[in-house]
Amino acid sequence: MHFKKHTIAMAVLSVSAFGYSANTIAQEEAADETEVIQVSGIRGSLLTALNEKRSADNLVEVIQADDIGKLPDQNLAEVLENVTGIQITRTAGVGTGVQIRGTNANRVEINGVSTVGSGGGRNGIDFEDVSAAIIAGVEVTKSPQAKTIEGSVGGTINLKTIRPLALDDTLASVRVQAENSSLSTESAKPRLSATFGKNWESDLGKFGFVIAGSYIEQEAVSFRPRTDRDSLDNDGNLAIQFLTQEQENDDYETVNIATTLEWAPNENSKFYFDAIINEQEQSRDQYRAQASGVSALKNKDASKPDEYEVVNFGTKGDHSWPDFKAALKGSIGPDASEGFDNPNLRISSETGSRVTDTEVFVFGGEFQAEQFKISAEIATSSSDSVKPKFESTVNFINPKAPLVSRINYERTNGDGEVETGRVEVPFIDGIDSLEDAIASVDGGTSGIIYNDNATPFAYDLSGGTLSFGIDPNSAYTPTKEQLLDPKNYVFEKLEKGGDLQKNSEDSFRIDAEYYIDDSVITSIDVGYRFNKSSSEYTRINGSFSYGDMTRAANGELFKELLVPGPDNFGSADDRELYIKDFLWIDPDRSFSDPQGTVDIIYNALDTHYGSQSSRVNETPQNSSYYLVEEDTNAFYAQANFEYENIRGNFGLRHVSTEVQSSGYVDGVLTPIKGDYSLVLPRINVIADLTDDMVVRFGVGKDIRRPDFDSLKYGYNLNDNENTAVALGNPGLAPEEVQSFDLSWEWYFAEGSVVSVGYFTKLRTDIFGTKTFGAPLHPDPTTDSGTARSNDPSCPGGGFYNPNVVPSLLGNPDVKGLCVDYTQDSNDDVSTMQSGWEFAVQYDLAGFEDKLGWASGFGVMANYTMQEFNGGSIEDCTFSRGADVLGDDVCAERGLEDFSEDAYNFTLYYEKYGLSARMRYTWRDAFTSTDFGGGSSTSSTLSFPVVTSARGQLNASVTYDITEQLNVGVEAVNLTEQGVEQYCVNDGALLCFVGLPDRRVTAGATYKF
Repeated sequence: MHFKKHTIAMAVLSVSAFGYSANTIAQEEAADETEVIQVSGIRGSLLTALNEKRSADNLVEVIQADDIGKLPDQNLAEVLENVTGIQITRTAGVGTGVQIRGTNANRVEINGVSTVGSGGGRNGIDFEDVSAAIIAGVEVTKSPQAKTIEGSVGGTINLKTIRPLALDDTLASVRVQAENSSLSTESAKPRLSATFGKNWESDLGKFGFVIAGSYIEQEAVSFRPRTDRDSLDNDGNLAIQFLTQEQENDDYETVNIATTLEWAPNENSKFYFDAIINEQEQSRDQYRAQASGVSALKNKDASKPDEYEVVNFGTKGDHSWPDFKAALKGSIGPDASEGFDNPNLRISSETGSRVTDTEVFVFGGEFQAEQFKISAEIATSSSDSVKPKFESTVNFINPKAPLVSRINYERTNGDGEVETGRVEVPFIDGIDSLEDAIASVDGGTSGIIYNDNATPFAYDLSGGTLSFGIDPNSAYTPTKEQLLDPKNYVFEKLEKGGDLQKNSEDSFRIDAEYYIDDSVITSIDVGYRFNKSSSEYTRINGSFSYGDMTRAANGELFKELLVPGPDNFGSADDRELYIKDFLWIDPDRSFSDPQGTVDIIYNALDTHYGSQSSRVNETPQNSSYYLVEEDTNAFYAQANFEYENIRGNFGLRHVSTEVQSSGYVDGVLTPIKGDYSLVLPRINVIADLTDDMVVRFGVGKDIRRPDFDSLKYGYNLNDNENTAVALGNPGLAPEEVQSFDLSWEWYFAEGSVVSVGYFTKLRTDIFGTKTFGAPLHPDPTTDSGTARSNDPSCPGGGFYNPNVVPSLLGNPDVKGLCVDYTQDSNDDVSTMQSGWEFAVQYDLAGFEDKLGWASGFGVMANYTMQEFNGGSIEDCTFSRGADVLGDDVCAERGLEDFSEDAYNFTLYYEKYGLSARMRYTWRDAFTSTDFGGGSSTSSTLSFPVVTSARGQLNASVTYDITEQLNVGVEAVNLTEQGVEQYCVNDGALLCFVGLPDRRVTAGATYKF
């Protein structure tokens, strides 16, 4: 035969966990040369993965399922964390992001077909949208071949489903599980999956069919306290600006179906059709209980801290600072001599949801002749998402403290000059109405009654807890009954929308391989691929808010919507000090019946105001709209070679892309067009030094296209004064990546390996986001003592947002403010990533005679150390960061989500029907813009936060009761390990704490 695999591939054992072999042709050819050994469970999956890695003609990492639909973890991101060089990030404790060799810029495929995600990024399908139950294996390509589709920096992740013609027996399995969150107040959630597959002979040839499906409900809960200490008091100490108690409660309902039909009319040809359909409904019941207006009291004697801590910000760029004293323990509250306006208790609820339908359809075929092989494939991938948003805010009016009015005045001073200004007047000493307050001020002309008043708070930020709550020892402390009484709440804000994101990619490819006899060059691969990609975003969002009692309806008018908030914030770490009792607008009702909820709010506001109140504008916003379309033609040629113990491939890939980005300019949809062409050389060389020792070498070039939302024309505007406006850049060029890989692998025993690898990645035109701050200027009339300009020309810098309703940084009576903004750009300075990867896998099964039951143990461990250098994109101080750290303090940004060191260690046991696995994963500190409490860099002293080093322990145990019935339990984050995020540098000023849940899953699997 002319299409034999090389010697190493021929020696691969047939290892099968569930009657499925991934390399049918190689197995059939090797039938006369090797003994077929069937191994199942953890060992079977590890052997299969190891043999695939060993026989590959480039550097790949492989994970195989232990059993039908049973990868090592329930979440695909968690599965990938088993791979050397991969770290993950989590949202509310659920793995959502994957970094390969320190970068998020990767590709996700299903059976080698490109996928698209739910947002404006390039990586592909979201990991939380795909259940691991329908995936049979995962392959990570770190060193690409010429025929590898372009588009990744770290690597390409290929999710593999079961191929029915490779089944040895009929496949039928059902799994029933239930998952429980340690921080949830709800009951356990179901996880159901089933698989059926078989193949059969007929007069028309051999047919195969498989279908795998899953239905999963999941609840992930995380508590995130936040403390902003980014304001200086008169003594130069770091005072509290803001306190936030946040809960993220994400509910997932996911339906996944993967089905394949294969037909082999004869032994030389095959046709197939794949369909992968995913539907996910993700709803977030999130609340933020906020103490706002705190900074207004920073210089008041009654609210000065009882205890300080010393903070050293370390070094940033060329700058270092002396130690600061920062508020650590104390109380903040109203005082008869200092006013009753601040601090305020504000409750925001948000259903930041996503409903996504993802589909991948593939039709292809292949023909194998004596001298050549040819294949063709047509595929379409799509992802349509609706992102309903319903955010509401209510303010608590403390009945123990008086209301406060803000009175405008105009009067003549002693010099005969007319002066204007504002003063606060509490409702005390005979002042019972706004008219009384105006009359009490010399020259009083008009005013408002604030829709909030003072609530006392106590805080203890020591021990890494960032604990705070309502002060139990103040004369103005409200009772539990008062905190749960609707009449003590008023409506402040409503934001409602339903953003639409439509992404798609249609592709066609044809590949051919020609075999050459008696030559070092064993075959030549050539191929062509065309794909048309598009991403369309439509923003539908509107909001309004009220800052005074004239418009803010009392909670009695919408009390059917007000429900007690969760009271279990202390259950994660047994803290005593937190906000236990409050009302919020029911998030479940807001999600299930948003229009009905809005109607109740409108009726309440109309009744209170006496006429029609504001309405949310739910028309599409032209300023935010974008449509990015791309056509790409790619050609490749690759030569495969083998000479004695040396094998590999070398080739070129030529890529040509035309881009069109459309957005609205002066109300007219306007396109901008661009194009680029690149040649990507790639080489892989493998040396089989001995029967059990392999050395790999790879060099190659790849590109990373800009995210779709980075190429956009449009931008989003909301009403928050601290939210930066993100501007796109249609002129972004693709990033170019030159990679180098060198690795050594020693397969010293069956199912065992030791490997060492070194890699570099030289990146040019790397993407970066620059932040441009809107400066602050002194303003004694605001609560913070500073303000931003409301001049639409923003003379000092910033971006004018006409939708902003100022809170602390301007006059709340005047809508519109200059805010911070960001813009994506190409860095004109190259960057370099380099690192070492170490891995060991050892199985004791070969020592059964000596160890007996202990021969069931095995270990896996890996360690990655890497560094990042170069680049010119900097973060510089602005706003409150400049006030604290000084103007023009700049530092290189580095790479977000990049940890210099990471490792994981897995101990497993498999014997006598018992299968157990325990995995501990650790990663070093990394910078992040995943802020808690709705924050941004304006609240983190101008720099991304640093997430401290963290480890997590996962474990699972299963037992075979019979050959058909298996029961088991799995646990994620067994020790409920928390997250700490610091401002400026690791270990400096603690800004955020994350307290994710422990999730335990129990269930049974039955194989027919």
